Amino acid sequence: MAINRILIANRGEIALRIHRAAREMGIETVAVHSTADADAMHVRLADHAVCIGPPAAKDSYLNVAAIISAAEITGADAIHPGYGFLSENARFAEIVEAHGITWIGPKPEHIRTMGDKVEAKKTAGALGLPLVPGSDGAVSDFDEARAIAEKIGYPVIIKAASGGGGRGMKVCNAPEELETLMQQAGSEAKAAFGDATVYIEKYLGNPRHIEFQIFGDGKGNAIHLGERDCSLQRRHQKVLEEAPSPVITAQERARMGGIVSKAMADMGYRGAGTIEFLWENGEFYFIEMNTRLQVEHPVTEAITGMDLVREQIRVADGQPLSVRQEDIEFRGHAIECRINAEDPFTFAPSPGLVESFHAPGGLHVRVDSGLYAGYKIPPYYDSMVAKLIVYGRTRQGCIMRLKRALEEMAIGGVKTSIPLHQALLKDEEFQSGDYTIKWLEEWLAKR
Repeated sequence: MAINRILIANRGEIALRIHRAAREMGIETVAVHSTADADAMHVRLADHAVCIGPPAAKDSYLNVAAIISAAEITGADAIHPGYGFLSENARFAEIVEAHGITWIGPKPEHIRTMGDKVEAKKTAGALGLPLVPGSDGAVSDFDEARAIAEKIGYPVIIKAASGGGGRGMKVCNAPEELETLMQQAGSEAKAAFGDATVYIEKYLGNPRHIEFQIFGDGKGNAIHLGERDCSLQRRHQKVLEEAPSPVITAQERARMGGIVSKAMADMGYRGAGTIEFLWENGEFYFIEMNTRLQVEHPVTEAITGMDLVREQIRVADGQPLSVRQEDIEFRGHAIECRINAEDPFTFAPSPGLVESFHAPGGLHVRVDSGLYAGYKIPPYYDSMVAKLIVYGRTRQGCIMRLKRALEEMAIGGVKTSIPLHQALLKDEEFQSGDYTIKWLEEWLAKR
């Protein structure tokens, strides 16, 4: 293997996850960190550590010059961006490659194409992925927008082309609202992303969020690793994910998996990626593609037995995919709970000193976390501090094991979302798998 030393351009549990995969492959790791993360677990475990700036992400984890300098100083021959921060920044990927460093991720041009939602939709359509009915691209003219809305039927949703996290999104139920909501969405998009461009789609009333994990070798070969159901969301942020989806049949999985893997093969896609769909009444509608590893990748690992980070490193190193589609077997069921340092029901952040920490154990129980007793959770970053991933031969067996694991998990000194997950697992609708992307917010509103 040509890769001998990987710089991990991230923090928290994902940095530790990448470190573990690298060490199991005999590869050294370099941790970069802000001053706030000097005592982080991945910094302690890495072979080399470099401080790249003060706590603010813009001065550290988004500081491209500092990260490249750290790679050169430590002799890192590859960079893994994890997720978030610079993971979907095409310019950063280009800079990494221009410095002769291996980029553990997709080709920069694919990151750029799929990062622009209008271009992503065009590309997806050209590759044969099913689309939500709507505009072919950006819409700036109000008369054009009204014609599109009338053609596809109300309600419609106006979306920021360069958006995410629910910002720059407006649902329009009637023609008289359209102009005002277009202006509001454009203004929000401009403020949040520096780009006022919007597009219009048919608004699906009560869909599920289903995503397919794909892997390409960059040379025209690609496979899929099944789907994940990520419908349990609050303000467009995922709370709990499971694989496989309770509503997708083996026939649907094979059909859609074949479509997405062919699309990625035709694209010449390299590395890990996720094709996200809304699913309603048996139909899939493409919404976006994430050109990186996902937070919820461990549930796919649990049901396929495949190490996704290891595969990312291999493919970036120019090696072929380690498996063929016919080698992939989907077995059992897995659920991931995102454990955040926040009030479980008001969701107010709760950073601070971790006075005690006990991770649950036992057969098929996995905890991805950098927490330890005495660690101080900084207030500057995302509130997720751990992921609890549980596997069972059946969905019901998985839920029972997850209930037990949540009872065992103890994080003292800060509030966490553990009680939220415990309450969710008791709900009969969740237990039956009968939920959509609106379900969690409606459930919370009743409490």
